Amino acid sequence: MTISTERHSDAFEFGIHTFGDVTKTPDGSRELSQPEVLRNVMQEAILADQVGIDVVGIGEHHRPDYAVSAPDVVLSAVGAATERIKLISAVTVLSSDDPVRVYQRFATIDGLTGGRAEVSLGRGSFIESYPLFGYDLADYEKLFEEKVDLFVKLRAEGPVTWRGETRGGLQEAEIFPKTGHAGGLPTWIAVGGTPNSVVRAARHGVGLELAIIGGAPRRFAPLVDLYYRALEQFGHDRDFRVASHSHGFVADTDQKAQDVFYPAWAESMYKIGQERGWGNGYPSREQYEQEILHGALYVGAPETVAEKIVRTQKQLGISRFGLKYGNGSLAHEHMMEAIELYGTKVKPLVLQELSA
Repeated sequence: MTISTERHSDAFEFGIHTFGDVTKTPDGSRELSQPEVLRNVMQEAILADQVGIDVVGIGEHHRPDYAVSAPDVVLSAVGAATERIKLISAVTVLSSDDPVRVYQRFATIDGLTGGRAEVSLGRGSFIESYPLFGYDLADYEKLFEEKVDLFVKLRAEGPVTWRGETRGGLQEAEIFPKTGHAGGLPTWIAVGGTPNSVVRAARHGVGLELAIIGGAPRRFAPLVDLYYRALEQFGHDRDFRVASHSHGFVADTDQKAQDVFYPAWAESMYKIGQERGWGNGYPSREQYEQEILHGALYVGAPETVAEKIVRTQKQLGISRFGLKYGNGSLAHEHMMEAIELYGTKVKPLVLQELSA
């Protein structure tokens, strides 16, 4: 099967994603407090709305280097301060949460904001939430599979009967509030590149969000094909959407973007590598530049970033691109500049190319 590069290009959406990374001042002299970071995330989301970005995604972590542990609370505040931007988690760690409460919280945001809420479900890139909320990592697969199964049933917004091993069952339970969405709350499953996760999204009939954080994005084309084949096999309409999420940064010039983003990116990658036992040392500038040229870093001037997004859309047939615009200690002031350029420069360039 060949991916249609025209799929959804007429409705292409631009997202920004943040985990609320704990940042530093522009001169690097002081690390901000988590309350300061949360207030900055609000400013960033408000600016995104003002410059025409379509979606803001807020991630969930439970560790000292990120300020956001309750993305739904942050999204609710963002929703009250904005007018049109869609509000999505990036992601909600469903394995260590309760599907009923997650649905209720996002349905509440949806009602308060006039239908702007979405949810992206995942297992998270870290595992700190499992012991924090009393879950056994030995149940890693079972927790996510069962809870996704229940969540999908809740999307019908009718009486739900469900039985599983990871939480108490439900018998003709009604969940409130209702959203009013035909088909229920817009839902995605975020995957890191495993075929089983892609098939799971198709089986449950929800959108597929690809977390492409390293290597060439085109490597994910077989997974997109698999998703659409699986949708057909499970009897679902093929009109479900595929999104991608990658790290990036926009500045006036390629050189400025690379120079500003590199220290924060390299420090973040080094810390994660040490934590996970990769042991590859501090990433070199050459490695960084190669990842920009050939991999999944969308760093550069508006024209450079736009060209790479267009190429990704044509390779994968995505209908939404999410830019993870903050990384490690990167200063809030730099992120605000990047968001403005992403909305005012990158978005028009991409849409012009896709409509040509």
